[in-house]
Amino acid sequence: MRHSTRHIERHRTHRIGWLRAAVLGANDGIVSTASLIVGVAASGAAPASILVSGVAGLVAGAMSMAAGEYVSVHSQADAEQADLARERDELATDAAAETTELTRIYERRGLEPSLAREVARQLMAHDALGAHARDELGITEVTSAQPLQAALSSAASFAVGAGLPLAAAALAPRQGLIAWVSLLSLVFLATLGVIAARTGGAPVAVGAVRVTFWGALAMAITAGAGALFGGVA
Repeated sequence: MRHSTRHIERHRTHRIGWLRAAVLGANDGIVSTASLIVGVAASGAAPASILVSGVAGLVAGAMSMAAGEYVSVHSQADAEQADLARERDELATDAAAETTELTRIYERRGLEPSLAREVARQLMAHDALGAHARDELGITEVTSAQPLQAALSSAASFAVGAGLPLAAAALAPRQGLIAWVSLLSLVFLATLGVIAARTGGAPVAVGAVRVTFWGALAMAITAGAGALFGGVA
């Protein structure tokens, strides 16, 4: 009987781009919308005003996340393209110096000088710009900036996250609205922390506690502000 010698490895680095944007968006959606609802409710506002505030927070937050993420990641993409253009020019004008530069990089990583130069020579012959982008600049397909992907992921995940406390506010009884929204939002945050940790390969308990703590703190401070300024008004 033949046994397969194929070695299969499962890595998570390919998830970095969308995972970061999705977790950030969902977390921000839950925390900001739940805090907004709790703060407005603590001020003594009418149920209709509380829901309108939540809906407005959802729409504004999703658009803000999309715009902010797009601009931020696009700036990173612009910097990467500028570095690649500079590297392309250097390869065209002085390929020998670029080969030496790549050789020294491999030497610092532990290769013997002769082997390092041979590796650099072969990689330069195969894909010079790709070799320098990866080993000199640290730019790969996995880590390269994807502005549109980040913007859409952030906006969609924010809307989903914000919809959870908003739904809780719509269904909760008026007298217990703050308690219900706060409790359910903390459950949502803990669940998000667990999902993000499992997807990224991190400790589950740490991920859940981390997002839950900051969410609880945000809601508590916002509730205090709402009660304070609501009483003044």
